[in-house]
Amino acid sequence: MTKPCIICVAITGSLPQKSDNPAVPITVAEQIESTHAAFEAGASIVHAHVRNADGSPSSDPEKFARLKEELETHCPGMILQFSTGGRSGAGETRGAMLSLRPDMASLSVGSNNFPTRVYENPPNLVDWLAAEMRAHEVKPEIEAFDLSHILKAKDMADQGHLLGTPYVQFVMGVKNAMPVDRDVFYYYIHTVKRLFGPDAPWCAAGIGRHQITLNEWAVAAGGHARTGLEDNVRLDRDTLAPSNAALVRRVVEICARHARPVATCAEARQMLGLRTTCLADGKAA
Repeated sequence: MTKPCIICVAITGSLPQKSDNPAVPITVAEQIESTHAAFEAGASIVHAHVRNADGSPSSDPEKFARLKEELETHCPGMILQFSTGGRSGAGETRGAMLSLRPDMASLSVGSNNFPTRVYENPPNLVDWLAAEMRAHEVKPEIEAFDLSHILKAKDMADQGHLLGTPYVQFVMGVKNAMPVDRDVFYYYIHTVKRLFGPDAPWCAAGIGRHQITLNEWAVAAGGHARTGLEDNVRLDRDTLAPSNAALVRRVVEICARHARPVATCAEARQMLGLRTTCLADGKAA
């Protein structure tokens, strides 16, 4: 298999703290340094959250703006994907940074159970977030915690609420949501191809110890892979991950075993139908 594999690094998230792993980047400066190392290791997408000084989650557009400006300088061509997840804010505050026009943003199109609460994504909020993404030419990444979320994405695409072919990410291993089940994983792939076409891109993310499992499954099946300290702070049961870059390098090794080249930022942009960027020398990235 020679199709390049897009590696997304989820650098921070809303939950992991330095008490869980000192490598978790909290400040904007730490996030820039961590992302740059992951970029050099092979990641072409950064999935970004921002935090307050005390480590609590935030949706502050000013923090996102500083992060975006610095990443565009230090990681030229990298695809910037902002999170609109529900832990960072309530209601429309979750999309307050979309006017900054990142390349992509996460979009959860339905509700589901999380470990200790319901992850609420009511239809009116989903529609508003999708409209903001269209208005600012931001491509959504559909976060599918359940099969119904893939079907909902098809309905939204048919109604013109999404830009281009949806990019669906299967999220597996969240307690009380979809467990890591290989038959379900393959049915997700079948469903994406049936609804969006055989060449529709998709990605998979595993939570905690399941991260490496979903990395293996996704690369082997021709999909794309997400890794990073947001989802998993360990290399194994006894070893903390020293960095986001270390987790990216682990996926790069999986790609090599399956004869999958690692996608460059330019290749990832082309596969996902994103606008190109220009480097300092004027060449497209």
